[in-house]
Amino acid sequence: MLYLYIYNPYMETAYSKLIAQATGLNIKHVEATIGLLDDGATIPFIARYRKERTGSMDEVQVAGVSDQYEQLKTLVKRKETILSTISEQGNITPELEARINDCWDATTLEDIYLPYKPKRRTRAQVARERGLEPLASLLMLQREANPAKAAEAYVKGEVTSAEEALQGAQDIIAETVREDERSRQAVRNAFRRDAMITSRVVKAKADTDEAQKFKDYFDWSEPLRRCTSHRLLAMRRGEAEGVLRVRIESDDEANTERLQRAYVHGRGACSDLVAEAVADGYKRLLMPSIETEFAALSKEKADEEAIRVFATNLRQLLLEAPLGQKRVMGVDPGFRTGCKVVCLDAQGSLLHHEAIFPHPPVRKPADAMEAIINMIKKYRVEAIAIGNGTASRETESFIRLTLETMKASGVEVFVVSEDGASIYSASKTAREEFPDEDVTVRGAVSIGRRLMDPLAELVKIDPKSIGVGQYQHDVDQGKLKHALDQTVESCVNSVGVNVNTASRHLLTYVSGLGPTLAQNIVDYRTEHGPFTARTQLLKVTRLGPSAYQQCAGFLRIPDAKNPLDNSAVHPESYSIVSKMAADAGCSVSELMADPKRRQSIELKKYVTDEVGMPTLTDIMAELEKPGRDPRQQLETFAFDESVKEISDLRPGMLLPGIVTNITAFGAFVDVGVHQDGLVHVSQLADRFVRDPNEVVHLRQHVQVRVMEVDLRRNRISLSMKSK
Repeated sequence: MLYLYIYNPYMETAYSKLIAQATGLNIKHVEATIGLLDDGATIPFIARYRKERTGSMDEVQVAGVSDQYEQLKTLVKRKETILSTISEQGNITPELEARINDCWDATTLEDIYLPYKPKRRTRAQVARERGLEPLASLLMLQREANPAKAAEAYVKGEVTSAEEALQGAQDIIAETVREDERSRQAVRNAFRRDAMITSRVVKAKADTDEAQKFKDYFDWSEPLRRCTSHRLLAMRRGEAEGVLRVRIESDDEANTERLQRAYVHGRGACSDLVAEAVADGYKRLLMPSIETEFAALSKEKADEEAIRVFATNLRQLLLEAPLGQKRVMGVDPGFRTGCKVVCLDAQGSLLHHEAIFPHPPVRKPADAMEAIINMIKKYRVEAIAIGNGTASRETESFIRLTLETMKASGVEVFVVSEDGASIYSASKTAREEFPDEDVTVRGAVSIGRRLMDPLAELVKIDPKSIGVGQYQHDVDQGKLKHALDQTVESCVNSVGVNVNTASRHLLTYVSGLGPTLAQNIVDYRTEHGPFTARTQLLKVTRLGPSAYQQCAGFLRIPDAKNPLDNSAVHPESYSIVSKMAADAGCSVSELMADPKRRQSIELKKYVTDEVGMPTLTDIMAELEKPGRDPRQQLETFAFDESVKEISDLRPGMLLPGIVTNITAFGAFVDVGVHQDGLVHVSQLADRFVRDPNEVVHLRQHVQVRVMEVDLRRNRISLSMKSK
């Protein structure tokens, strides 16, 4: 019966109903989405090219269906294990099997399973082995006037006294209380209402340097339901480092009394023994179990929020405005070791590199200026990217002075985030790209390429190393990787990829590809030259029709014979565009170039059972701006020249800044003093702000007011309010 149910062909309908109820989505659209996922379709492909089947779900909705579908399949596997275990014990009944099969809540499922779950040898188990379960049942009836006398009948074998028999019976009752679903739910409800999370410093660690970063939590208490993600993760990190002791507590006295009212009936010796057993069951077994459960649930909730913040930040960073294909000079600034300078062509290939020493202690500004001028002229540099790390401000000032000296007004200067550049420069990927160069050259190349195309460069770096997260090393690493991989995949496919210039790493994230096919595309390109048509992809080793269907619409081929090959129009829709062009009496190229011809098209004429208005509308939008990059245009930025160190800051100053990180509690802004300042969420706008992403985005240029400067702790408080 179990396996017939679990693998019933109608199971997907059950999944669809549950997901539709949870999300509010149409059940038919959910069912269609599940079918597409089972067929191997990716989230970007489903959201972009299967709108008729999904009711035009966006990527977030499709991803939500996908995640819940996986959770339900995991739950079904858990049911299978539970039913198998209980069956092997010989304890399965039709009613119990039906309860398990009908249960779709993980917590309730574990409650049902708890009495049957194999466990270590407990005090209650020992008492049962000694034959004391009948005595426990007798006590629970609470009718025996003299339980001590009744217990004498159980004094035998390993039970040496009536007192020992009664204690064993109480142990059984205590474990019964712990495993009873109603008891667990009652205590669970109490924790939901009034649980407090408390944090106390470990006295032996209070005065250590590592403890100071947790100073705010040395004596902290607040309702668990109000504890924000960043506070909970901070406390848990302090606990993991042995600095803090963290507890989740409820009103033990009230909870005990509540349970005793459920189990204790009347008065008398038996009732007193049951009351004692219930109190013991709560304190020793049930309360620690529920505390552990709520610790896990609160951590899971905090993880989800932190991962959401990280993914949002990562999306903004990956979709940061690109400079485009221009000849770029990348500068990795430094004092003692000098500045490493590289020159790149418009495709990002390394042409030249050298070190200059414009700053102390070497300090050769004249030689450095001459070198920069020569490189700009020789390699026809159009833009300069300067890393935002050590000596960034000083190097920027030097570069701008050099440009003024040579009157190179057409060369723009940009300060670029270095986060993760050192990770990349020492990575296997960097060694493969530049086997003959050292880490400093690779880092400078990464800085230059980030200016040209942030997305193409940042996909080579582990997202956790990019520096835009909040407690990213403290959250569930599996869930974090899943969310970040989805984010990168979404960004890559929303922008589209030039199949003839994309790196293996960028191609890896294209819908339907992955590492192996990405490498095969690069190998084919190396052997046969640039792709001239999308259909050539089918000649790539192991890239069959299914993979081609998934990836083709996201790969671009500039200057292809068919202009649609450089657009987001999927090859399966080429015939529709050809028919439109034929009906308009022109070629596809002419249709794409002529707005009047496109406006004359009646889309309803092209609706079929497979192709509806959503797809046709997308096609027309793409014909208008084929291969359009959804990212914004890059803007230049300059810090206030009068402010270069944190000691230069004064309360009340108005300064330009760049948003470098966004958290649940506010945004960090670089104002050019080697230390980012915090704009607390309460200072982001004149109105109330719940989510900082409502107001700011990464790399946004903002104006901030200095509120407070703490030189001792190296902290800067900023405001974006108008007053």
